[in-house]
Amino acid sequence: MSVLSRGLAPLSRHLIQPLAAGRTLNARSRLLQTRLRIQPLSTLPDVPLFRALKDHDASRLAVVHSASSRSFTYGNLVADVLQAKERLLDAAGSRDGVSGERIAFLAENSYDYAKALIATEKYSTKAQDLLKAGLDREPVLDIREKIRAGACLSDEVTFEDLTESRGGMMLYTSGTTNRPKGVLIPQSALTAQASSLLQAWHYTPQDRLLHLLPLHHIHGIVNAILTPVLAGSSIEFMYPFNTDAVWKRLAAPFLPNSTADKITFLTAVPTIYNRLLSSFPRLEPELQEAAQKGISPDNLRLNISGSAALPTPTKKAWQDISNGNVLLERFGMTEVGMAISCGLDFADRVDGSVGWPLPSVEARLVDTDTNRVIQPGEEVDENGREREGEIQLRGPTIFREYWANEKATQEAFVESDDGKEKWFKTGDVATRRQVDGAGKGTSGDWAQGPMYFIQGRRSVDIIKTGGEKVSALEVERELLSLPQVTEAAVVGLPSEQWGQKVAAVVVLNPEKAATSGRNGKPWGPMDMRRALKDRLANYKMPQEMKILQGPIPRNAMGKVHILFLQRILHAGLGVRSFACHSILSDAISASDTEVRVLRHLYDTVGFIGPKTMPHVSRPTRAMPPDPRIHHAYCS
Repeated sequence: MSVLSRGLAPLSRHLIQPLAAGRTLNARSRLLQTRLRIQPLSTLPDVPLFRALKDHDASRLAVVHSASSRSFTYGNLVADVLQAKERLLDAAGSRDGVSGERIAFLAENSYDYAKALIATEKYSTKAQDLLKAGLDREPVLDIREKIRAGACLSDEVTFEDLTESRGGMMLYTSGTTNRPKGVLIPQSALTAQASSLLQAWHYTPQDRLLHLLPLHHIHGIVNAILTPVLAGSSIEFMYPFNTDAVWKRLAAPFLPNSTADKITFLTAVPTIYNRLLSSFPRLEPELQEAAQKGISPDNLRLNISGSAALPTPTKKAWQDISNGNVLLERFGMTEVGMAISCGLDFADRVDGSVGWPLPSVEARLVDTDTNRVIQPGEEVDENGREREGEIQLRGPTIFREYWANEKATQEAFVESDDGKEKWFKTGDVATRRQVDGAGKGTSGDWAQGPMYFIQGRRSVDIIKTGGEKVSALEVERELLSLPQVTEAAVVGLPSEQWGQKVAAVVVLNPEKAATSGRNGKPWGPMDMRRALKDRLANYKMPQEMKILQGPIPRNAMGKVHILFLQRILHAGLGVRSFACHSILSDAISASDTEVRVLRHLYDTVGFIGPKTMPHVSRPTRAMPPDPRIHHAYCS
């Protein structure tokens, strides 16, 4: 069920989702008291998303909820969005009462979420998803009056003027490198982001996208809801992620006597691909064969990896089991949507590269030492070294401001030299180079010239040691190429001698690491250094390695929490309830319960402040805003 509330009022005040015939309330959904008003529903905003929504074939499948087998057409979606509009107006008490409001909604990953999201986009409002937002009580729902979907709609849907620079959505940044910030994204930027992806990735009404992602990040919303809706594609929600369920769904169309439609579009994070690859050998032979057909290039036309760096072994392993399907890498962030992408042509999917600026996006590199723009042709310095620069972006896809944080907004932008709009400073450092065979324009006019290679976040992934710069992502990539290593995260730690030193946290493959060390002993730090000797320059070599017994803590999108790792790696950190740094030692000294508590805190909060680290049992102090909450907002 979806619940919308006006401003900061309690969630229990207002209703967006009526209980349609044949649907039942679960134990968590109780009655919320509100009176529903029935009146003609006939207007949509005159903006591209809603014009497309109205123009789609009403009988075409829009959304499928895999767990419940519920399915909805674009005709259903238009009708339900219009009904949701009336409930918002009813809650506001006037025809323009929601203008300028923040509208919060709570919904599972399903049709209800898509409907609520699109309905709030209809207004000059800021929509905020309250996904597991730590409410002080359970949201309750009361339906006094059941209204059959579409029963009170007029036959003709018309359009009303709406300023696209107003309204839109607020999402919180992930909080993996700093405290989460609320990002205000106007409707015009959301439209530009979706239109850019539509042009580059060629979404079509024939696409069926398998949606496995959480819905408090830009990846799951713009890439996997708004753009498919703009194109008239079908979205199939399957959440939470389960490897067996995903393999069975991908394989289903190729099993005997199946009537299932094939999945043509999959966008996910490296963690999901790694888990699928790990579980693949355990599948029954018949299911394996069908799954391989399902993810082959002939059927799964596009498989995308993003939100975290894609390890080379993962990319190669996926290509091997999929009959040559190459994962497409791209670069994006909450503030800009997707900004840089590899192309549809396999030759334009180069390992380690995120490709070229997407249509309508302008990008430049600004040297991190001299603060000068690195012009085309200046990518290599006089010593033959690639020049690193911060990626700066501008164009219609860029966010408007950080919520209630004028200082952060001002610091995030820099004036342009050409008198045009300001450049947004992403904080991500990259190099740029021409790659043989790529960038010939076969993926589109936008995919030409030198490609971008991400080196990492300027604040945490670029490690300055002894006057040299080291990309944490480069070191991670080499570590992950070793058969003994299944996970790796690299951070910089303070060093009196070098300024910073390179430190690595790894998870080992127990079978391959057990006896692969010198003289048949378990594989350890010195073995790691010997294995990397011919792969990395000496100054890039990790000076410290900790072995984690279990998965590296990540957020919901698979990103490693760098600040978290730095704190528990720091030698001076003490924890009274248990030694957090021991989790990253060769053996976990904490009990399983304590480890689960820490992982739960990490998962729930996304950030543990210095005051809460020593007091794991009392985490509520110094908690930042939950990064999984996002808003719909209005100007």
